[in-house]
Amino acid sequence: MKVSDILRVKGGTLFTVTPDHSLKDALITMSERDIGSLVVMDHGDLTGMLTFREVIVALVKNGGSVGNTTVRGAMDDHPLTCTPDTEIDEVRRMMLERHARYMPVMTQRTLMGVISFYDVAKAVVDGQDFENRMLKAYIRDWPVESEVSASEQPTG
Repeated sequence: MKVSDILRVKGGTLFTVTPDHSLKDALITMSERDIGSLVVMDHGDLTGMLTFREVIVALVKNGGSVGNTTVRGAMDDHPLTCTPDTEIDEVRRMMLERHARYMPVMTQRTLMGVISFYDVAKAVVDGQDFENRMLKAYIRDWPVESEVSASEQPTG
């Protein structure tokens, strides 16, 4: 299974923000849209990722307030990325290694979508459920061997 399979099911709604956006406005967007991340784009280029992890770090650093912090001051400026052709097992490994919950999907310099660890886990579980159903159907339809006639039985 590939990342493109997840994107096909997930849909194409993308939420982005610029690095110079206020962190407060970014948080309002995340809250209103019920999303855990924003892709940070600057003049068409991916420059970072803003997730609740970066927001919490910024809040702690600023004594519990976002103040005048910009997205640039809080974002992860080296986010993991993948392509639509990346295998899900590779994405899972990458996300686990870096403790990343969200990953932008890029084709060269074009943002194709964002996948979450939830999306990856759901795809794996759905794939396993499908495989289990196929195996159960195969077992249920297993051909019954006809009884071996006495003349065919080996003598010993």
